[in-house]
Amino acid sequence: MARPLRIKYAGAFYHITSRGNERRPIFFDDRDREKLLSFFSKAVVRYGLAIHTYCLMENHYHLLLETAKPNLSQAMHFINGGYTNYYNRAHHRSGHLFQGRYRAILVEKDQYASTLARLL
Repeated sequence: MARPLRIKYAGAFYHITSRGNERRPIFFDDRDREKLLSFFSKAVVRYGLAIHTYCLMENHYHLLLETAKPNLSQAMHFINGGYTNYYNRAHHRSGHLFQGRYRAILVEKDQYASTLARLL
């Protein structure tokens, strides 16, 4: 069965979550957290994202972001793929770091977005 298509358009707000494979940790130390943050920063410049807030947890992360172009899939491939490559090299491992697809919930720029930003 085919995956459902993501709704993508310029100016879209998304609540993104990406969880570690088998709910395992995606960070070994603070250096790993800093590296993921650097991928967020590079994606902002490269793909024109606006990351309004983020939360790094032991085995997953959350983002509230806005896209300037309908390029969410490319940006998330850059972030998750790049971080996985770094993590696997740094920790002498191979295989998937993240469990399946990232989750992207389209949210409106209203009360929900501001409530979500406070929670993250």
